[in-house]
Amino acid sequence: MTERLQLERTLWQAADKLRSNMDAAEYKHVVLGLIFLKYISDAFQERYNKLKDEEPETGADPEDKDEYVAERIFYVPPSARWSWLQGRAKFPSIGKDIDDAMDAIEKDNPSLKGVLPKDYARPTLDKQRLGELIDLIGSITLSSEGKGKDKDILGEVFEYFLGQFADAEGKKGGQFYTPGSIVKLLVEMLEPAAEKRFYDGACGSGGMFVQSEKFIELHEHRKGKISIFGQESNPTTHRLTKMNLAIRGIEAQIALGDTLFNDQFPQLKVDYVIANPPFNVSDYKINTAETDKWKFGMPPEGNANFAWIQHFINKLAPYGSAGIVLANGSMSSEVATEGEIRKALIEGDLVDCMVALPPQLFYNTQIPACLWFFRRNREGNSKFRNRSNEILFINASEMGKMVSRKQRELTQEDIDKIASTYHNWRNAQPQEEYQDEPGFCKSATIQEIRKNGHVLTPGRYIEFKKEEEDDVAFEDKMQKLISTLKEQMQKSAEQDEKIKQSLASIGYQI
Repeated sequence: MTERLQLERTLWQAADKLRSNMDAAEYKHVVLGLIFLKYISDAFQERYNKLKDEEPETGADPEDKDEYVAERIFYVPPSARWSWLQGRAKFPSIGKDIDDAMDAIEKDNPSLKGVLPKDYARPTLDKQRLGELIDLIGSITLSSEGKGKDKDILGEVFEYFLGQFADAEGKKGGQFYTPGSIVKLLVEMLEPAAEKRFYDGACGSGGMFVQSEKFIELHEHRKGKISIFGQESNPTTHRLTKMNLAIRGIEAQIALGDTLFNDQFPQLKVDYVIANPPFNVSDYKINTAETDKWKFGMPPEGNANFAWIQHFINKLAPYGSAGIVLANGSMSSEVATEGEIRKALIEGDLVDCMVALPPQLFYNTQIPACLWFFRRNREGNSKFRNRSNEILFINASEMGKMVSRKQRELTQEDIDKIASTYHNWRNAQPQEEYQDEPGFCKSATIQEIRKNGHVLTPGRYIEFKKEEEDDVAFEDKMQKLISTLKEQMQKSAEQDEKIKQSLASIGYQI
């Protein structure tokens, strides 16, 4: 276990003990709001100290807000700074002090207006436990690597806590958080690049954006070079998204509203769409006036899956790519217009790859899920080969490992295998030559897909994996089985005798 992971788990266990009888969904905002406050306070303090040291030479005023705006750092007024709040952690007024601090920060930073939680003074929130929580979060001064690393750690802690709260909330948790292994798989398959536009119309807590930024930083060694657009219908989750991105130093335009009915970015075209919209939503509305969105067919009432698909495709620029999580039913459903829309998407040469996922990956549902990958203009270029009239099918349904009694996650090895298979099939200069693999992947032609009624379930195309024959002789196998059976029968007889003796001791004979 890494030092960081140990730290995250230790902090979570300690914070969870302070939850008392409070519901996880409620406690989530208490904890995450404080972590965010600690983050912006630490970032401010680091800049403040530097200005203070330089003051004799430069004349810079450490309390000048403009000195922080120029460095994309939130200005934190004196009564909102962590050191001041932690000094009052044992006071009965600490709840009101935090609410006042949040108000003051929003007033001095217009971009945070309406984002921060301000309900710490409520009578139902135990002030002693709140003070203990402040002391706990205040202990995150963890870096021996120099200033600035503490903020990175706080970002990782925030992200880890999002996942833990999603797990604790179960079904409700899935509404704001997509499990990390799924997000990582989507991003690694798409391989996003810097200087591009990104969109997620069901952005939850913003995990798709965070992972995209991480990927670019890892592979291109630069940060903050992407344009991000997102929309979220839940006001509480919308605030969570903005905090999550701010704590990672990611600038974004995150709109509030019903994406399918009231698109806040109607003219937007992007390079990448990465999204996990809610599965099989029955009660939804679309803006029928947006005729350009529904050119593949009017989505049926009772299921929003193909409304989401068409909405996201509409957002793609001429060479844009999309990775979307949907319920398995979307691959084969013939209900109402769904089959016709899927056929139109396939014949329109937009579908690039389909991945069947294993069960139990999600917090909120046991519905089997899959990944759809779309790409405009698949004729090929210097980076990608011509894949017109081909679709790659990947069966990952047996992958992953159980990390708890009810939760499975994809391992890094799983992610690497799926992503590299896609890249070897897609790329003009692959690392390895692509080959179909029985039980795992198949590159199918449009003719094969037509023969299967435009169904996109990977199992329709991927050959069964032949069981490896062993060299053990039949007689040897039988002798081993008989020996095992005799041993089990002997143990059973011994157990029966013990039961008889126990019954006899209390006057019952068998």
